[in-house]
Amino acid sequence: MTGVVFLFTLARFEAADAQPHAKAAAADSSAVERGRYIVEDVAMCARCHTPGNQAGEGERSNWLKGGPLQIRATYPVANWAVITPRLAGGTPNTDAEFIRLLTTGIARTGAPPRPPMPTFHMTRPDAEAVLAYLKSLKN
Repeated sequence: MTGVVFLFTLARFEAADAQPHAKAAAADSSAVERGRYIVEDVAMCARCHTPGNQAGEGERSNWLKGGPLQIRATYPVANWAVITPRLAGGTPNTDAEFIRLLTTGIARTGAPPRPPMPTFHMTRPDAEAVLAYLKSLKN
């Protein structure tokens, strides 16, 4: 009889333990989706970080893989970037540096990012969602 009570108690414990994991997975999924929305529809990161085809259109096979910047300034701009970093699968920075870049507009160099990269002032949850989305992409 004791074994039956133990099994019942263990089953209740396992069911209760699984619930936080399900909530965490749902939260992760929600953060990734929010990050996708910010990257694709708000910040439009692919315009610079996705190499284009001959028509200048970004291709999904190169999605956020970085490369030569295909946007040119219409007038001389000091320090204009010519290469964009890969973002798919993670950023070239540490997570903390990337969050700082998106929340304060300060790059790992201690200065604002090179043009044409915008200076963002995202909330920390939005910056973390962007990072979660980028990490979710296949390399």
